[in-house]
Amino acid sequence: MNPPTSSSPLLQVNGVTVRFGGLTAVDDVSFDVHPGDLLGLIGPNGAGKTTMMRAIIGVVQPTEGSVLLGGESLNGLPIHKRIQRGMSLSQQLVRPLRDISIQENVALAAASDKTISPWRALLNVSTERELAIAQTELARVGIASMAAQSPGIQPLGVLKRLELARALALKPRLLLLDEPLAGLNSQEARALASTIAEINQQGLTIVLIEHNLGEVMRICQRLVVLDNGKKIGDGDPREVMADPAVRAAYLGGDALGAAEAEGHANLETHGA
Repeated sequence: MNPPTSSSPLLQVNGVTVRFGGLTAVDDVSFDVHPGDLLGLIGPNGAGKTTMMRAIIGVVQPTEGSVLLGGESLNGLPIHKRIQRGMSLSQQLVRPLRDISIQENVALAAASDKTISPWRALLNVSTERELAIAQTELARVGIASMAAQSPGIQPLGVLKRLELARALALKPRLLLLDEPLAGLNSQEARALASTIAEINQQGLTIVLIEHNLGEVMRICQRLVVLDNGKKIGDGDPREVMADPAVRAAYLGGDALGAAEAEGHANLETHGA
């Protein structure tokens, strides 16, 4: 297989279908993600977004279709092999190890290339390489000053940034974010969304699942919309959200006005 060029997709999702018994959670979905993209994967509850993300990272295997990273098929590969090839996932539910510091939590992720066992990785954390990586990533997400603190005493906003730093410590080519803004107030959500946009502007390719439409519209360059497992939209955020099928499926009648107004206001602020 020819190596990918700069214009080649970094991630290719080709005709992916995921079935659980008689339920089709994802139905023949295809899309590409190019290097440097910040793509929002959106849709109503039950649309298939999380299943699609899990098929990309390897939690579930597609019933049909394929997922490629850098032109190489990931089908059949377990999660740790996909991580080794350049993926990482920041999860919605943050579960740090509370008996070690914030910096050590991130250093643990940085040591994961030495072993697939987190406990062996913990034993391999050095006072130099992994802790230095951890401090760099904590600075990148804006919580370097809290490095020595316990995650057990932190508010959700800090824990979300810790989870992001752990994902970045894996040095991914592709970062998958599963509802990073969930549970945050509007000020915290806006600040974290801006951090995600800054990380993308530094060159990291990102796929984002998020229900906060205002922030999605503000920072994402492209949207893919799922509904009932099918792709119903793909393209420029404003054009996609103007599609009647997307408006009906994702927003619903009465919810449209306020959410659309917020999204357009944020677009004007962002200068998109």
